[in-house]
Amino acid sequence: MAETKGKFDFAIDRGGTFTDVFARLPDGRERVLKLLSRDPQNYKDAPTEGIRRVLEEETSQAFPREQPVDTSLIGWIRMGTTVATNALLEREGERTALLVTQGFKDLLHIGTQARPKLFDLEVAVPEVLYEEVIEVDERVVLKQDGCQLPRKEPKRTVTGSTGDSLEVWRELDLERVEKDLRGVLSRGITSLAVLLLHSYTWSDHEKAVGALARRLGFTQVSLSSEVMPMVRAVPRGYTVCADAYLTPKIHQYLKGFTSGFKGGLKDVDVLFMQSDGGLTPMEQFCGSRAVLSGPAGGVVGYAITSYSQMEKKPVIGFDMGGTSTDVSRYAGQYEHVFEATTAGVTLQAPQLDINTVAAGGGSRLFFRSGMFVVGPESAGAHPGPACYRKGGPLTVTDANLALGRLLPSFFPKIFGPGENEPLSLEETMKHFHQLTQEINLFLSSNQSQVSKNGANHSHDSTSGMSVEEVAMGFIRVANEAMCRPIRALTQAKGHDTSQHVLACFGGAGGQHACAIARALGMKTVFIHKYSGVLSAYGLALADVVEEVQEPCSLQYEQRSFGELNRRVEQLSKRCRDTLCARGFISAQITTEVFLHLRYEGTDCALMVTSAGYPSNAQSCQAGDFRSAFTKRYMKEFGFTIPDRPIMVDDIRVRGCGKSGIKSVHKTKMGHGQAKPVTVTKCYFEEGYLDTSVYLWEELPCGHSIQGPAIIIDKNSTILVEPSCEAHLTEGGDVCLTVGSDRRCALGTELNTVQLSIFSHRFMSIAEQMGRVLQRTSISTNIKERLDFSCAVFGPDGGLVSNAPHIPVHLGAMQETVQYQIKSLGNKLKEGDVILSNHPCAGGSHLPDLTVITPVFRKGVSGPVFFVASRGHHADIGGITPGSMPPHSTSLQQEGAVFTSFKLVTGGVFQEEAVTEALMAPAQYPDCSGTRNLHDNLSDLRAQVAANQRGSQLVGELIDSYGLTVVQAYMGYIQSNAELAVRDMLRDFASRRRHQTGSLEVESEDFMDDGTPIRLRVQINEEEGSAVFDFTGTGTEVWGNCNAPRAITLSALIYCLRCMVGQDIPLNQGCLTPIKVIIPPGSILQPSQNAAVVGGNVLTSQRVVDVIFRAFEVCAASQGCMNNISFGSERKGYYETVAGGAGAGPGWNGRSGVHSHMTNTRITDPEILEKRYPVVLEQFSLRPGSGGEGRYCGGDGVMRKLLFRSKVVLSVLTERRSTRPYGLQGGEDGAAGLNLLHRADGRVLNLGAKTSISIQPGDMFCLYTPGGGGYGKEDDVKETTTRRPQTKRRRLNETFPERGSVFDYRMAQEGV
Repeated sequence: MAETKGKFDFAIDRGGTFTDVFARLPDGRERVLKLLSRDPQNYKDAPTEGIRRVLEEETSQAFPREQPVDTSLIGWIRMGTTVATNALLEREGERTALLVTQGFKDLLHIGTQARPKLFDLEVAVPEVLYEEVIEVDERVVLKQDGCQLPRKEPKRTVTGSTGDSLEVWRELDLERVEKDLRGVLSRGITSLAVLLLHSYTWSDHEKAVGALARRLGFTQVSLSSEVMPMVRAVPRGYTVCADAYLTPKIHQYLKGFTSGFKGGLKDVDVLFMQSDGGLTPMEQFCGSRAVLSGPAGGVVGYAITSYSQMEKKPVIGFDMGGTSTDVSRYAGQYEHVFEATTAGVTLQAPQLDINTVAAGGGSRLFFRSGMFVVGPESAGAHPGPACYRKGGPLTVTDANLALGRLLPSFFPKIFGPGENEPLSLEETMKHFHQLTQEINLFLSSNQSQVSKNGANHSHDSTSGMSVEEVAMGFIRVANEAMCRPIRALTQAKGHDTSQHVLACFGGAGGQHACAIARALGMKTVFIHKYSGVLSAYGLALADVVEEVQEPCSLQYEQRSFGELNRRVEQLSKRCRDTLCARGFISAQITTEVFLHLRYEGTDCALMVTSAGYPSNAQSCQAGDFRSAFTKRYMKEFGFTIPDRPIMVDDIRVRGCGKSGIKSVHKTKMGHGQAKPVTVTKCYFEEGYLDTSVYLWEELPCGHSIQGPAIIIDKNSTILVEPSCEAHLTEGGDVCLTVGSDRRCALGTELNTVQLSIFSHRFMSIAEQMGRVLQRTSISTNIKERLDFSCAVFGPDGGLVSNAPHIPVHLGAMQETVQYQIKSLGNKLKEGDVILSNHPCAGGSHLPDLTVITPVFRKGVSGPVFFVASRGHHADIGGITPGSMPPHSTSLQQEGAVFTSFKLVTGGVFQEEAVTEALMAPAQYPDCSGTRNLHDNLSDLRAQVAANQRGSQLVGELIDSYGLTVVQAYMGYIQSNAELAVRDMLRDFASRRRHQTGSLEVESEDFMDDGTPIRLRVQINEEEGSAVFDFTGTGTEVWGNCNAPRAITLSALIYCLRCMVGQDIPLNQGCLTPIKVIIPPGSILQPSQNAAVVGGNVLTSQRVVDVIFRAFEVCAASQGCMNNISFGSERKGYYETVAGGAGAGPGWNGRSGVHSHMTNTRITDPEILEKRYPVVLEQFSLRPGSGGEGRYCGGDGVMRKLLFRSKVVLSVLTERRSTRPYGLQGGEDGAAGLNLLHRADGRVLNLGAKTSISIQPGDMFCLYTPGGGGYGKEDDVKETTTRRPQTKRRRLNETFPERGSVFDYRMAQEGV
């Protein structure tokens, strides 16, 4: 299909700024071309213009711009485009309506209920894609064995595509739907997304609605059951909305594109790149599969060109552009994800796992509180970097220019207001001189501060840092920021980063490739001759792909193989038939079968191919999927569960029509040496060095160039660093061999650049510990809900770095480590690991088990560092399953207690002793020992393994730099956090003094039982310090709302970080300027055996409310986590539920979101109903529950659970009698309410905390609190609406990141 002899073939990547064209000419030659994507003065459409120019120049015939292009000379056109991505980022898609099952109109607004940025008080969540919602009166429910609902009316039973039986509880009311749809059409909306619950398996209702909508005249109708039939309503809903929102925009673009050609390209084979790396015919190209169309071509390009040439070594793709960098991996197979978030929209569709980080050539440079910071803010295309002469800020590009790594004379003159000037080195240097002055001023004024830590600056105060040292510092920090996702991407799946080749492409990557490869331990960098246009070249190499997928509910076992074989064959035939219809012959078609497999009772599903595992007597015909699954599970997670059944969630078949051109290598062996066109001065670690400059096109193949050198072509600049070597391959590609690190010995004096790099390194250690813990744990709580934290501590137990952040763990682990140091002292030996969870030893609540490992060093008597991991165990005994009883009155009722328990002694895991301790609660009345010993032991082993990894990484860091240097920088990082908090307190004190003349603030708030929490803060403006005094707070309570001291410290660190308002290392330095006074015997420092489970999840929220009220930061958020659990002896379920966020100066509170000390994701409605004996009748916002004001508080939610069998329901909530406060005249938010509707018609108010037996047919109705309003309503001009609009920002500025690494971090912060 790719053979079009005698014709021109085009592969075109239309990016946001540039359009890249790769053309294969009739005589076999190849041409590349780059032009602006938008240039309305000169042409309407960039791809059409690219084709026109090539045809005109190569045929010497006239192809006038104003006439449609003659297509008789064109063989095929392949395109990748960012049209869909940009429409999503700019929110400029088609006006769309969503039609959804009744009771769920706000389901996609609430989403997972987690907020995207943990410390942003203004919760900025991308708006939904639909303009209107229609609720449909219909309901389909999965049939459950053992359902005891007393329903009288007969129900229709149907069978879904998965084989599941379903009951139709309410038939579809098409008459009402028609009336609603006509109303929508009358308002000019012609695009419709349809999401009905459980339609992934039974789609009749959706199809009926779709047929009606098309008949009525909707031009785009997207059904969730057709767009992506996978279980989980929320991501499926986002996907179908994106499809309805984006597809018309794509069709609009295609219409414009084809109109530029004679006959509308009827006789030309036009293919578009999809997010999964496969091409599809133009008419099949749709919104939900188009979002990664642009970057996917680059992945195909480097995969096909680099992998084969690098002896099949796994490759990391590194595509560094202007605003961001894309990182991906290829090891013989494309790595796909099936759910990923782009611009705040979670799409459930096969996509290449492309990880975008907010660091590119245009990333801005900042110096904040003694720290070099790069990004995530970007200068964009306008105004662009300072050197573009349009008044832009300093960026990474400017730093490269300042160091002599970019040469203005080799750039086109397209800069300045008239777009006719060269890059401006003067403008860059002017900005750098200003910034260097600012840095040196800071360094000299903080000498005294640093001296207190027993060290001096490496740059003496008289000379300070030079401009070059500053620019170099920013480059190193940017490189470290880009290394972190690469480490995460490889290590998350158990791969060694250093065993990869770095394939570099995109405009800016070549300047950083050597440094990044060296930092990651890689020895080779491969840069293809078309690296500047590799996305376009990748399109030419790609295959046409047809994918089909359907859900399944079979167990992978012998008796299911017949049905599995039948369905696989059916899907494979569909793929083959479609590809044959597109002109492929059988010999060109291959199909690959994937099964989406997971162990029963877990959520960790893997999309598995049987490649390399042929079928046998114990497998289905498509291959030995059991072996493939267990092998991959072992590789990624470090264990398997041999006696657990394997479930098939989905069957997927990917058909490929081989159509890519072959990558042609032209040999032009050179004679004689490569000659530099000039020699320039370039700045490296050693200072300025003479650097030869070569033109890539003039380099003879087979020759090598020693660094330092610069290789330039039309579209990119490659920096060959000292001790690296560039070799030109036969195909004209550049292969760089990276020499070993020339690290200069670093002293203990403070170097501000190294400070930023060490900050990244310490954080990276904590992140990698977390990856090991998640991979090797077994329980749902840790493996899937990611309810854990990992951290590194200094020899004094002070927190150095904590990642990822679960707010309630922030300061608490430090208290635990310091307690062990005091308690055990020199009894700690190498090979010991400590287990602790007691509140008096820094514990938060008992299910959070902390495992602490001291790190020893030869020749040093005590531990030199500590590493620790804290994980939430699903059960550790006590009076109720889940170990979170709503009515406990003593610590013993909440489960097993560990104060300083040696979990590992001399390297031996103490299984017998820890088992005995976990079963010990059974000795107390009405209590049980742990109900899940197997998971407890497995997870504790995983925590030990995570600590082991942390200890090893700390050791490697010490090997590189020496113990004294690493410990010195640990101190500097803590000082940096301290400095940021002191600056914030000084700033607040100054404002406060001008307003009131007083440097003292106070506030109080109350728990539902009337217990006061009082706070007085005295600020010392000169020192930037404060005393937080909780004297006057109520006494310890009879119940479990007592909060250990560690909880108050966590809440305090969280509040300080929010008020600082910028990224700072979260460590003990945050609390250095703070003195905390908590009266012993109070609710915030209870006695040793007080019950505390509610203190962790409820009182922590009230402490935050009290602190923010004192500082008048914002109105109160819902102030509750709404802990709901239900279960029987066999099965239990636990969730926390969103509410309203408080408004603040300049913003409305977000509705239906988690706030402050929690950020847990909620279980999807379809998963909830599939696995538990409940029907979710309603999950929507609670209108009017947010406080009124100039800025309104967010609304709470309504959640109604109908129970299908007998269970015990436990409710642990707050703010049921006290309301979340408004601020500055804003009104209070509404209090929450817990109602139980009995099957016999009675309605009971359950109060804030209770445990109650539930009968089938009972319905629990949860109404969560709203957030407080901010400012008086009469401050608003009459003309404004109730909710003033907050500023709309382009989404790739606020949500630039995506990919599996980003989604993992979001999931971790959503705990």
